[in-house]
Amino acid sequence: MENLTTLRKYDDIYWGETSLNTIDLDNKLLCTFVDQENLDALLSNIISSYSIKYNKIFVLHVKSTGEYALTYNVDHGNVSHIPANTILVHRNKASNTLYTINALNELIKSLNGGIVDTSYRISWQHYKNSILLTQEGQFKQLGTKIHEIVEI
Repeated sequence: MENLTTLRKYDDIYWGETSLNTIDLDNKLLCTFVDQENLDALLSNIISSYSIKYNKIFVLHVKSTGEYALTYNVDHGNVSHIPANTILVHRNKASNTLYTINALNELIKSLNGGIVDTSYRISWQHYKNSILLTQEGQFKQLGTKIHEIVEI
């Protein structure tokens, strides 16, 4: 399994115990990375600390690293901080792809001759069951599999 310290080098991970006074989290999807050893403790912490919208936390296993990604919507009214190793993601429901805006821009650039064009059409099925991130400015695709859906 890849060392979590190494994995944290993803450009998209920018929150650690960060104040959210200036960040609007209404209807935003968060993704927190954790190793297996700390999975249960993190789940308990998230459940006891936040009002989870839709009453579900999706626990995804990241195949290439052996770690887990927890995805959840948080009711912004009771949030004063976000756990370390958390990113804001978007989701393409048809392909079950999670992605950051940085990763989407890098992907479009790589597919469109170096040009970021917001009207460029992505063939999402190529990225099915994945998390798209950037690492050192480069696009990175992490394959995922649902490990568990935690009903709250």
